[in-house]
Amino acid sequence: MKSLKALFLLVLFGALVSRPAMALVDQAQTVNSATATIERMKTESSFQETLQKRLKEARAVLVVPALYKAGFIFGGQYGNGVLLARQPDGSWGYPAFYTLEGGSFGLQMGLESSAILFVVMSDAGLTALLNNQFKIGADAGITVLLVGAAVSADTTSNLGADMLAYSLSGVGLFAGISLEGAVLSPRESWNADYYGRNLSSRAIVLEGAASNPQADRLRETLAH
Repeated sequence: MKSLKALFLLVLFGALVSRPAMALVDQAQTVNSATATIERMKTESSFQETLQKRLKEARAVLVVPALYKAGFIFGGQYGNGVLLARQPDGSWGYPAFYTLEGGSFGLQMGLESSAILFVVMSDAGLTALLNNQFKIGADAGITVLLVGAAVSADTTSNLGADMLAYSLSGVGLFAGISLEGAVLSPRESWNADYYGRNLSSRAIVLEGAASNPQADRLRETLAH
């Protein structure tokens, strides 16, 4: 009986120890995928030069490396991402984790995965993202423009935008992409697992309260 109890306690202890390590897999994958997304977008011919320029001027970036959309008439979208801000010394800080999710209605059918990069051009845009939940298109004071065939990042109207959203389509079939009404929310539990303690997104992004060397490649990719 004692041996069974000891075995149970050993298994329970092992599960508790391994849980944070297992939880870190999703965060590490998101960070690595965000790095690959930045690298890919920097070589994308359709907005290569303008993106490099905007990144140098940016206050922050939010990368969603895989935004999944699916639906038939009624649709939905969901993806995990990371938010990083430029620090006072000009370097990029460490990431806080976010989700992007929302529903849609209209003539749509299919399944698609897209990569989205939000280039945050103003302090107001960054503040909106840090205020718990930000619904795209719902805040009259914040302008989010989707950069694509119809809207160039170099047009005069974009110079005053709080955020520019760059999109790259993956495998699938969808007639364009719409972010109107989508909600960006912090994932504080992911932050806690990734940095080993409870931290708000604001503390990570603005105050530089945490670091994790696993994200250094992402920071370097943004800087060059």
